Formats: sequence, C-alpha cells, structure tokens
Amino acid sequence: MRSVPFVTVDVFTTSRFAGNPLAVIPDARDLDSAQMQSIATEFGYSESTFVLPPSSPDNTARVRIFTPTAEIPFAGHPNVGTAYVLGRQDEIFGKKAKELGGIIRFEENAGLVEVVLADSERSEVTGARIRAPAPLSVRHDVVPVDLVARCVSIDPAQVKTSPYGPVIASVGLDFAFAELVSLEALGACRPDVSVFREAASTYGAAASGFPLLAQWHSVARARARSKSKSGFFEFIRYIRARMFAPLDDVMEDPATGSASGALAAFLVSQVPEADVEVELTVEQGVEMGRRSIIELKVVKEGGQVTEVYITGQCVMVMQGTVTV
Repeated sequence: MRSVPFVTVDVFTTSRFAGNPLAVIPDARDLDSAQMQSIATEFGYSESTFVLPPSSPDNTARVRIFTPTAEIPFAGHPNVGTAYVLGRQDEIFGKKAKELGGIIRFEENAGLVEVVLADSERSEVTGARIRAPAPLSVRHDVVPVDLVARCVSIDPAQVKTSPYGPVIASVGLDFAFAELVSLEALGACRPDVSVFREAASTYGAAASGFPLLAQWHSVARARARSKSKSGFFEFIRYIRARMFAPLDDVMEDPATGSASGALAAFLVSQVPEADVEVELTVEQGVEMGRRSIIELKVVKEGGQVTEVYITGQCVMVMQGTVTV
C-alpha cells in the first residue's frame, strides 16, 4: 500500500462549503486508470482531477478528469480548481506561470486548455479563467419537450419552446438545455433516474448529452454592446441554472462550467449581430445550499462563436492522503 496526497477546493465561490467541491491529486504518476476511477468514486464529487507530466515541455501538465462513474474529456470547474491548486504551488508551477503572464496550459482528452490565473492585490492566486477547448457545436435533434419535463418531474407546460426549444450543445462536452418559464418551475425540478435512462438510450450518440441535463431560467436582461458599430442589442446577462446527472451518480451539480460555457455560446450564436462580445453570469447550486457564481465571456466574429471563457474564484478546504 502507498499514500497519495490530495487537496480539495470549493470552486466558483469565495466562501468555504459553497460552490462546487473538487478533489485534486497533484501528482498522479503512480496511479493507473482503474485506481483514478476508484479514487474519484470514493470522493463522490461531480469530478476529481489527476495531474500528470505533460507530453510537451511547452505545457504545464496533463490533466485527467473523472466523474464517480467515468472519465470525461473536459469540464469547467475541474480546470478552474486544478489551476488554482497548481498555481499556488510556487515551487512547481507558480513561477513558470508568472513567467508566462499567469498562463498555464493543460493537456486534456478534449484538447489543449489554456488557463489564466487570477491574483488578488497581494499577488495570491484566487481563481482562474479558462478558454473552452472546442468550438461551439449544436446538435440538430429535436429534443422532445415531454421527455425533458419527465426527466425532471415537471409539467411540459413549464418548458419554454420559444424562441427555441430544448437543444443539445457543446464547447467540449455535450449538454441538453431547456429554458423554464419561472424560477418556481426551476425550483420544482426533481430528477427521475428511470426517465434519464430512457433519454440516454434514445440519445446515446451524445455520450454526455442527455444524461447531463441542464435547466435554466433567465432572470435579467441588459443592453450589450456589439463589437461592430451597429450599437446595442438586448441580451440575457444573468441566468439561474440547475444541472442534473443521475446516470453519473451526481443527482445535482452545484456548478457546471462546461455547461455554462456551452449555454452562453449557444445564446450568443442566436443574436443577429455577426460580431459581438458578451459577458454574462450563471448562478447555480442555490437550491442545494451551495450557491456558485460562474462568469462567462463569449466572442463572436463573422457570425461564428470563436472564443468562450469561463471564470471562477476558489477556496481551499481540505488536504490529506489517499491510501491505494
């Protein structure tokens, strides 16, 4: 038997015991894939990360991300939290990151993820901003409103179909999105595992799509400025969301950066302006008592979403060892 150090952090929050918890194994060189999966299952968090040496010296680390049931190619809060942990380790990563203007790069199954560390006035790492590794992709399946409603045990009339109905989108990991008519409807959602299984069998081609269903409700609109000289346009700036992943043994996730990034990118793709730059905020985890704040920035050029940035603050919680 041997002991492997770990740390846990709460991500997308500045308050301990809020946000989304993450377990990080800063040195996973002696672990195989089965052991990584077992450790992630033991922690039971929505994700755990395992840090390995990069294949290229130009990059900071290779990062593998596991849910309690499977390895996934990309996720938002694991990248933000892992960057926060490594950025605070000056003797290993911090100095190199500072030489690159606070930038570190993670090799992941979804591609190369660039992370910018966030510093406080005391030059202490407080969080990170990541750039989504993949361009926006939208599946053109017609996701039945009835199926969405049954997944979360609400009346189909609570699911909006205008200006667009439920959709599957991704900036590195597929999610199904549906807008609800009110915050009351959002609060009433209760995942039904049997219906999620039904949805997963129907939409099996989206490996992480329908099993990871996101519900959202916009609570504020504002005037956003176009990058071109066409002026301003109406845009959602604040969103309350919930995300359920019962087939990954995560009945509800307190904060889902990859889902928020995909949702923000999809919304910006729908505005008529060809060149825009939009910032918006997703609030998640409220119903769980783990309020999370996810800040997003989306750039659209020539009619295509070209960049999606996901930003969050973090706080240290625990450290120790895992015996394997």
